[in-house]
Amino acid sequence: MPIIQLLVLAGIAVFLILRLKSVLGTREGFEKPPVTGQPAPSPLERSGFEVIEGGPDRDIIDHVAEDSPAARALAEMKKVEPGFSVSEFLGGARQAYEMILMGFERGDMADIKPFLSDEVYQTFAEVVAARDAQGLTVEADFIGVRELTLADAAYDPDTGIAELTVRYVGQLTQVVRDRAGDIIEGDEGKVKTQKDSWTFERRMGTDDLNWQLVATGD
Repeated sequence: MPIIQLLVLAGIAVFLILRLKSVLGTREGFEKPPVTGQPAPSPLERSGFEVIEGGPDRDIIDHVAEDSPAARALAEMKKVEPGFSVSEFLGGARQAYEMILMGFERGDMADIKPFLSDEVYQTFAEVVAARDAQGLTVEADFIGVRELTLADAAYDPDTGIAELTVRYVGQLTQVVRDRAGDIIEGDEGKVKTQKDSWTFERRMGTDDLNWQLVATGD
C-alpha cells in the first residue's frame, strides 16, 4: 500500500509540472533581463498602428479653417516667432477695439496715435477736426464686444509683415450734440450695435510687439 500511494503522488506531481509548463512556458538559454523604468507600449503601438506625435495647432484651427490660406499664414508667423499666440492676439484686439473706438468718438487722438498707422490716424484726425469745426460733441459709452472673430490672416515672408483682420460686433451708447447742446443724432441711453472690420499689422520676428491698425471697414 505505501508503494502504491507513492506512485500515485509521483504521478500527480508529474501532471502538475507538465500543466504549469504548458501555461507559463519555459526559459531556455540566455535572456536579457527585463528593462525597468520604460513606459509600457500604448494599445495603438501593441496593435501595430503608428503613433504620430503632435497634430493640428488648436491655437490656429480654433479660429480659422484648417488648411485655409489664413491657417497657413498663421503657421508661417509661428515659425518666425514661436511665441506668437493667435488667442492672445485676439484678446489684445478686443481691448484695442474699445480703446481706439472710444478715443476716436471722444476726440482723444493723442492717446490712440501710437496704435494707428499714419494713414488711419490722418483719416481719424480729419473727422475729429471736422466735428470740432462744426461745434459738435460726441457722448459715447462702450457697452462691450458681443462678437469677435478672426476674418483673415496674411503673411509676407519677404518683408516679415503680418496682417490680421478682425471682425467686431460691438455695442455702445452714442449721441451727437450741437453747439447749443441739443441732440442731433442718436438717442440718449439707447444701446446701438456697431459692426467693424479692422486690419492690424506688424513685422514678425522683431522686438516691437505692438500691432497697428492699418485699415478699417464695415
